[in-house]
Amino acid sequence: MSTKVLSVGGSIIAPANPDLAFLTDFANMASKWLEKDKSNRLVLVAGGGAPARLYQEAYRKVLSSYEGSVKENLSFENESQVNEACDWIGITATRLNAQLLKSVFGPLCKSSVVIDPTAAPAVFEGQVLVAAGWKPGFSTDNDAVLLAEKYQADTVVNLSNIEKVYTDDPRKNPEAKPIDSISWADFRKMVGDEWVPGKNCPFDPIASKKAQELGLVVICAGGKNIANISAILEGKDYIGTTIK
Repeated sequence: MSTKVLSVGGSIIAPANPDLAFLTDFANMASKWLEKDKSNRLVLVAGGGAPARLYQEAYRKVLSSYEGSVKENLSFENESQVNEACDWIGITATRLNAQLLKSVFGPLCKSSVVIDPTAAPAVFEGQVLVAAGWKPGFSTDNDAVLLAEKYQADTVVNLSNIEKVYTDDPRKNPEAKPIDSISWADFRKMVGDEWVPGKNCPFDPIASKKAQELGLVVICAGGKNIANISAILEGKDYIGTTIK
């Protein structure tokens, strides 16, 4: 039996609107992999992605527009409370995306969407389990790591809108280089140790620390390349960054 954990970025599921081509191709590819061996299992963790960030940004803009007594009555006292509110907005976006993923897989996904990885069923019905955001202070990357631990998967595949991790943000630094493989120690130097809601990084700092402790391998790959995702599931050569 093979259990694979895939963290599917919200920007892949619904970059602005639900991506029908991706959802169709991904479900077809995954169901064919599951059909090859009825003991295979997929754990899919849905991210909030662009919709989450849009709503978080809207909230912060509204907050910054408050003045006078309105600001006094409606604003939180400190940034940590603002971050928690942003986290809940992001979590809600992940749960909408997760419900869509669950529905797409129909009878292959019999269990309800998991919203607490520590309370996920020890054994789930069907071949697919879908999870979403849990609670403030944690991203869905962290949920994916906890579920990999629960279901004894040795690898988490992180699917996003980038094919590889770069030494720097290639949109800002033309000298940034793609990375094929990197150690956890070096990767954690890049991403730091603090999680901030809406933070855009290849794999979040809290999840990275836990993954390193567990000895997990994380593969960061492009979510739109269906053939490449299939290669990863099949244990073949793939395009992406391996963190171990």
